[in-house]
Amino acid sequence: MVSYSNLLQKLNEKGLTKTALAKELGISSRTVAKIGRGEKIADHVLGKMAVFFGCSADELCQTISDNSLLQTLRDEKNIRMPGGLYHELQVRMTYNSNHIEGSRLSEDQTRLIFETNTIDIGEGIPVDDIIETVNHFRAVDFCIDVAEEPLTEDIIKELHRILKQSTKDSSFAWFAVGDYKKRANVVGGHETAKPKEVAPHMKVLLSKYEAKTAVTINDIIHFHYAFERIHPFQDGNGRVGRLIALKECLRFGLIPFIIEDDKKMYYYRGLSEWEWEKGYLTDTCLAGQDTFRKLMSMFDIQS
Repeated sequence: MVSYSNLLQKLNEKGLTKTALAKELGISSRTVAKIGRGEKIADHVLGKMAVFFGCSADELCQTISDNSLLQTLRDEKNIRMPGGLYHELQVRMTYNSNHIEGSRLSEDQTRLIFETNTIDIGEGIPVDDIIETVNHFRAVDFCIDVAEEPLTEDIIKELHRILKQSTKDSSFAWFAVGDYKKRANVVGGHETAKPKEVAPHMKVLLSKYEAKTAVTINDIIHFHYAFERIHPFQDGNGRVGRLIALKECLRFGLIPFIIEDDKKMYYYRGLSEWEWEKGYLTDTCLAGQDTFRKLMSMFDIQS
């Protein structure tokens, strides 16, 4: 369908009204009204509009979501709008998620990479920190693109592939980029699923989750714990898990959460002690929702 916001933007750029557009293209005002309502129009009309505006038909077409937060992120992503919510989500989530996992890049360096595709490298910054920062930006884009799709193993594996491609890990024969782990691993001293157990455990986890009729923030937090407990990948599980949570919050119209680096010890405690006390992880994630709400309020976006 044609995005009403895209149409208005293109009209403003040309200094045209919708009536003037109809006259210019030789189409009826009824057709323009259909576009405004997001209804399907004939391919030849879409082609005329694309030629007139000097863009591709794909640029005029996008799925319109009832979720205003998701639609805002998609609109800003599509035009690479600087200084908006999408911009801040990319910088803040990427910096915090990577820093929790040991990245040495500062928030300012992360911001510089996103904004200018350059970096003031400083001293002793591993190349992988830079590569995984750029990869994380792409993974957030992927989450926004597929937000409304059901959660599947293919989507989860694709997140891992995007995150770990071209890193040093990807050069190791035993490291499966975009696929489940080949070697057993532990996290925080805790045993995780053996490689042969990962696929069946993931299928059960996803089956139970997708069977829910109404997903809440608590369901997403529970899924996040269960995913991290399985630890399906050789490395990158924490970042993939937090990206999944972002996608699912956007899917179900919930405020996403950003776990800030200075809260990582509370976050780790919450994952470690979930079986005995679910409140630790829950409270940390809800605090992360408050962080995102503050971002939304900066741009006058209602929660």
